[in-house]
Amino acid sequence: MAGPPLIGAALEGAALNGTAGRPGPAAGVELLEAVRHELAGSFGPGREVAEWRAVVSSHAQEFATTPPAERLPELAADLQLLRASAAAGSAALAVPAAELAVLIALTLAQLGRIRAAGRWWRTARATADGSTERRIASLARSWEVTSGLAEQRPLRDLLELAGDALTLADRPDEVARALAARARVLAAMGEAEGVGQAVRDLQAAALEERAAASTSPFEWSIAETYSVEGRVWATLGDTPSVYVALDQALGLRASETTERAELELVVARCLVLDGDVAAGLAVAMRVLVELPDQWHTHHLYDTASHVLAAVRGSDLGRAAVWDFSALLRRRPFENRSVGSGSSSSGQQG
Repeated sequence: MAGPPLIGAALEGAALNGTAGRPGPAAGVELLEAVRHELAGSFGPGREVAEWRAVVSSHAQEFATTPPAERLPELAADLQLLRASAAAGSAALAVPAAELAVLIALTLAQLGRIRAAGRWWRTARATADGSTERRIASLARSWEVTSGLAEQRPLRDLLELAGDALTLADRPDEVARALAARARVLAAMGEAEGVGQAVRDLQAAALEERAAASTSPFEWSIAETYSVEGRVWATLGDTPSVYVALDQALGLRASETTERAELELVVARCLVLDGDVAAGLAVAMRVLVELPDQWHTHHLYDTASHVLAAVRGSDLGRAAVWDFSALLRRRPFENRSVGSGSSSSGQQG
């Protein structure tokens, strides 16, 4: 006897694609997920949108606690399922689609696949702009700016994107992320006065948001306010302000593996800037050695490179400098297998 129409159609599609005769675990899981999402959307488009928003929320909440090489295949699989959805052309589903695209772009950048990340950032922006919410259009640009600093994107382009993100932001958390992105670009440009104003505006927006302790890239947390302050003051060389801000940030980041490691590298950079080169290099080497390989990212190594760049003069001849340089060249994420393929170059697409 034939099954219900939805399940029957899905099974027929599987047979046409050659999967029905291969009862392997992967094919079975994919088929069941496709059927489940189709079933969820069969009782009205509102149900399907709610289903996909829940899926994306789950990915976002687990983003900081799942290594990027493990995260990417699951993100791609869910985006493929969303695209195959009966209502995938709807503006409402463009919101979770854009959010998944942002998470994929950020993950690719973390894995050092910069060209591929660039393509996904453009896709994320275009999808967000076709959605029903300004929120994701703002957040997509803010995250592109933040990641773009490590991707070595032109600062003027990033500053323009940050301005667009701020224009599109209409809630305190969106404003905070856009201001954070703008502050970091201005710091990289050496614009101390602009940074100071951006930080003050960020503090005001974060206070209005009453940010919670969230790990989602789409929500703001008080820990991020301190993290951004520490990063921008480190870029400008204001080390006393860095220590104050990062002491607060590190106290709130105990369980976030890579983010905490990056902040410890910012502290290491400041120790070097303050003349305690041996201590700074020791902290930086400890971070890279103790952090498990699956958590090493392009962004982490970009932050670590600033520790080395802070070493000057005769200190460049220290044995620890050579040891740390060797650690920076290791970059395990560049040869990490992802799904059925692998990334073998920092610029692989």
